[in-house]
Amino acid sequence: MPHQFTCRVYYEDTDMAGIVYHANFLKFIERARSEWVAALGIDQREMKDRDGQVFVVRRIECDYLMPAYYGDDLRVDTSPAQVTGARMVLHQVVRRGDDILFDAKVTLVVIGAAGQPMRLPGALRQQLH
Repeated sequence: MPHQFTCRVYYEDTDMAGIVYHANFLKFIERARSEWVAALGIDQREMKDRDGQVFVVRRIECDYLMPAYYGDDLRVDTSPAQVTGARMVLHQVVRRGDDILFDAKVTLVVIGAAGQPMRLPGALRQQLH
């Protein structure tokens, strides 16, 4: 079952025509990923402070399919598509009702304090396998 995150489109998310500015879809899916990780019981601040590890986006492939507008209620579905020892690929979809507005495949990795690649936290790998 995908994790679901809901949000409303505010004026600040739109251009002068009241249409969501394309880059803001990336913000919506970022917020959804943060909530998904928290729902898995992983405290990203503790992960950084204790282990010096942070998640970073390595790659995003996305399709803008339909516009979103000021006042829309949106839902972001996040589900793991692939998990290895060093990366995870998530499928994220932004919807308005039954309509898919934005579809993304996001590759995340973990880096250490010096920017070196690291393995995904074991607790996370266990939950996703």
